[in-house]
Amino acid sequence: MVAIRETTSIKLDKHTKEEAKKVFAQLGISMGDAVNMFLTQVTLNNGIPFEIKIPNKETKSVMKDILENKNIEKLD
Repeated sequence: MVAIRETTSIKLDKHTKEEAKKVFAQLGISMGDAVNMFLTQVTLNNGIPFEIKIPNKETKSVMKDILENKNIEKLD
């Protein structure tokens, strides 16, 4: 069976996209190849192919402090 390719459009964070493209170049694959690999894994795993967790209360508190520049100790 020949795979039928389809063009799609998605909005991405520019910096993340550029950094990912560097990784893909090192792997010898295109952005499209990487997206197709991800989508194949989604279908094979019947879900996201990696663990996604909701941050616990402590992690949320630390993240909030970082965003508000509170309780941060600078390291030399």
